[in-house]
Amino acid sequence: MTIQVGDRIPSATLMKAGAEGPQPVDTDTFFAGRKVALFSVPGAFTPTCSARHLPSFVDKHDELKAKGVDEIACVAVNDAFVLQAWAQQSGADGKVTMLADGNGDFADALGLTMDASKFGMGQRGQRWSAIVDDGIVTELNVEEPGAFRVSGAEFMLGQL
Repeated sequence: MTIQVGDRIPSATLMKAGAEGPQPVDTDTFFAGRKVALFSVPGAFTPTCSARHLPSFVDKHDELKAKGVDEIACVAVNDAFVLQAWAQQSGADGKVTMLADGNGDFADALGLTMDASKFGMGQRGQRWSAIVDDGIVTELNVEEPGAFRVSGAEFMLGQL
């Protein structure tokens, strides 16, 4: 079942690149007591993700923070090393927290997976964004396959 507005983010362990290698990030702790602008991309370095989705959150970082967002986070079914390299290459380092869902367990728990096998990418997370307030989804914007209309930062700003 797909997560809905009003639902709690499922308990999971994601990974974040750190100085000493990948570090576990417990979702219960990560989302507790703060407002997070969370978005999911099908894959780091992929065309729409790199040209539009991630850049929208980098560009609107200050505006999102001014509207009460404590942290901006990107989740993808990639490993922490790939996400770290993508953050550095894209200018997201220090603005967007990159959370690796390497096995796709978090995407699966959310009910927001997609089969990208025909592109050689296997199971991935769908393109979506959410406002998560103290672990509860208050806004959820899931894209139709191939679309980029409702999951960017500009759309989210209108929801805050």
